[in-house]
Amino acid sequence: MTDPIQHPSLHVHVDETVTPKPASRRNRPVSIYDLSLEQLQDRLAVLEAPAFRARQIFDWTYDKKVTSYAAMANVPAGLRASLDESLPFATMKPVREVVSDNGNTYKLLYETFDGQFVETVLMLYRDRATVCVSCQVGCAVGCAFCATGIGGLMRNLTAGEMVQQTVDAARRATELGRTLTNLVMMGMGEPLQNYVDTMRFIGIIHDPRGLNFGARRITISTSGVVPRIDALAAEPYQVNLAVSLHAPTDNLRSQLAPINKRYPIAELMAACDRYIAATGRRISFEYALMNGVNSSDQIARDLGQLLRGRLCHVNVIPFNPVEMLEFERPDPAGIERFAEVLRSTGIPTTVRYSRGVEIAAACGQLRAQHERLEPETISM
Repeated sequence: MTDPIQHPSLHVHVDETVTPKPASRRNRPVSIYDLSLEQLQDRLAVLEAPAFRARQIFDWTYDKKVTSYAAMANVPAGLRASLDESLPFATMKPVREVVSDNGNTYKLLYETFDGQFVETVLMLYRDRATVCVSCQVGCAVGCAFCATGIGGLMRNLTAGEMVQQTVDAARRATELGRTLTNLVMMGMGEPLQNYVDTMRFIGIIHDPRGLNFGARRITISTSGVVPRIDALAAEPYQVNLAVSLHAPTDNLRSQLAPINKRYPIAELMAACDRYIAATGRRISFEYALMNGVNSSDQIARDLGQLLRGRLCHVNVIPFNPVEMLEFERPDPAGIERFAEVLRSTGIPTTVRYSRGVEIAAACGQLRAQHERLEPETISM
């Protein structure tokens, strides 16, 4: 296999502003979005409300997608007031929305209850509408080409914070005359390093009594947390798995994704094989294509050799420019050539161009821009 291409040292713009300290888990508020239907019934029992009220509230929250208890017309005013005081409807507030020039990509920035910022992207295609959900504030994985990890990990998001992103995106899609059809956990953070809340989140949105979002329309992306890939294979939800690969050799992948030093490619591929054997489901391998780094013909052939014989598909994703990083996207001819060389090895391959480049749609970019703005310029 080819020798790795050493990338020059990166010049990262350091934001010297003081970042709010995240609240400890025990101090985080619980919202309506954090609760399963059964947990909501238990809450209402404490308030001496009948169990059927939980079904009503779930209907208003997930079917009608209201934004407050005040809109729940058939729920008694006294119960609504009690819930408003004891169980916040939501714990994040939207602070900024940007829309791509063609109107097909909407990026929403939230401020959390403890002053952190997270991003959600709604992408409209001809035949589907997809939400890209974040699961952490920042990220600990530290991939060299990702804006999210530059500031490290602040905290995990709760299941409710992930649910809120999804419901808000579904509501926005409806306002645009569309229906939310797909969900990808490819926003800020590593879902398998926030495993418990990620699974709780999927359980809540999958519940047919609530949002009723089909598991097969959900894709969980991971940088390669091997033990959690094995755990995911044993889960009852038939979600899709995407693995961020980016290189076919340990030397190069360790430069791009430091998690490879803990779970090298041989261990990662063995976990993927176990996942495929246990679930019968195809794995998508995500490949961020960077000019002169992992884009040569030989690297494409090496990648094909690595993946040959596996039930998989490769998504070649031309690098989405990030102002804090020096990586560059190959030109269109180079992108198509890499994909063609990979296809010639027998690997199903799709080129997926990033959406919303002009609105900083790459993970972490809008958050970074927002935190550098003066406070008076960001009010909505």
